[in-house]
Amino acid sequence: MRRRRSLLPVLALLGLAGCGDTPVGAVLRGAPGAVQATAPVVSGPVVSGPVVSGPVVSGPALRVTGARRPFLLTLMQESGERRLWRAEGGAALATEGPRITAIAGLGPGLAATRLDQPDPLADPPALLGRSATTRRSIDLRGAEGEAAGLRFGVALSCRLTAVAEGAWLVVTESCTGPDIAFENRFEAEAATGQVRRSRQWVGDAVLVVEAL
Repeated sequence: MRRRRSLLPVLALLGLAGCGDTPVGAVLRGAPGAVQATAPVVSGPVVSGPVVSGPVVSGPALRVTGARRPFLLTLMQESGERRLWRAEGGAALATEGPRITAIAGLGPGLAATRLDQPDPLADPPALLGRSATTRRSIDLRGAEGEAAGLRFGVALSCRLTAVAEGAWLVVTESCTGPDIAFENRFEAEAATGQVRRSRQWVGDAVLVVEAL
């Protein structure tokens, strides 16, 4: 049975369901469609080096850049590896491990993610010298308040590999789907396997996420 990773279980906590400026709220009001959209191929330099020191925070936090402005998100809810992060102004991320599974208040993009199998990102060192393939499906929303761009159950095929770069393991995830091709990068500490920084496609944007 496939696991659904989305912001829906925590809508009551955040009050996002009725907000017109959030992806999840728009998806809930829309109807499934077969609108086609073309996503860019995401490329760029491999993330390298240690995480840059950020502002002092009282608990777990993420620094996110690549959206319309930088965000500092703090942990709002946690259940195992599933976490919900929120910034001032209502922007939010749902994650499982280091993977972004849904966004809200950050423009068009991921509304939900469903994986058919365990996520190889749970153990980056195991990817050294081998590759792993996964399949998952995602839901996407378009511009705020518009039906155009809504896509449900978009199937993605992904391949993950890892290389050692000094004290870091860099995991590259290449994914393809209907009219979609992108590449995510995750940088993990070689000693612990913990992902400290990533560069992830979330639909309309590519977000750089740093754990503080």
